[in-house]
Amino acid sequence: MITSPPNRHILNDPSLRSTWAHRAWLACGCTTVLISLAKAIMGAAKSYIWLGPILAGLVGYILADLMSGVYHWVIDNYGSASTPIFGDQIDAFQGHHEQPWAITRREFASNLHALARAVTFTVLPMDLVVNDPIFHAFVAVWSGCLLFSQQFHAWAHTTKSRLPPLVIALQDMGLLVSRSQHAGHHIPPYNNNYCIVSGVWNEFLDKRQIFKALEMILFYKLGVRPRSWSEPSSSWTEASET
Repeated sequence: MITSPPNRHILNDPSLRSTWAHRAWLACGCTTVLISLAKAIMGAAKSYIWLGPILAGLVGYILADLMSGVYHWVIDNYGSASTPIFGDQIDAFQGHHEQPWAITRREFASNLHALARAVTFTVLPMDLVVNDPIFHAFVAVWSGCLLFSQQFHAWAHTTKSRLPPLVIALQDMGLLVSRSQHAGHHIPPYNNNYCIVSGVWNEFLDKRQIFKALEMILFYKLGVRPRSWSEPSSSWTEASET
């Protein structure tokens, strides 16, 4: 079990602050998404065909929520801080269960730089090679939602009094995951409501126990137990915000 020390996240913790490297990666990620979006808009305007790109963007938005849930489930339940590439994120998500409020104290670029880096390496080759507006409409919305999913996640832990009115409106409309919906994930054993873009997939996945079925398959095929089967222990309780 991965736990975090009692004072892992404090208000002046330098790990919560954005560095210039974080800001550079965020700028790169946003630029690649904007290039894809621009190609979609220009291609649709040139062909006078808007329905295809709009529908592709909607599909990208829906699939981004699903992918955020699958990724969240994987790093919540498998691997450790020593896992190559993903170790830091696995460790951070485990610490997040103990101190969920800490994400609201993390600066913007610090919160998003890892996803921005992944988006840059994934989307930039597509920007350079592909020109189809339908393809880019999907990619722009899909990658943009995934890039900002951690910010949507942070907003789901932020009180409404501290949120911009537009964010509150989007949460109330169900277009962004809300505080009330995501709160279900922070009830032990932390095995539901994994999706953090809009949360539209959460009810479907949880009612049909999709992740539980995948856990059983992995256990019987590979002998790997998910953390949610054994956590939390009496030593892991959610820390109060100070």
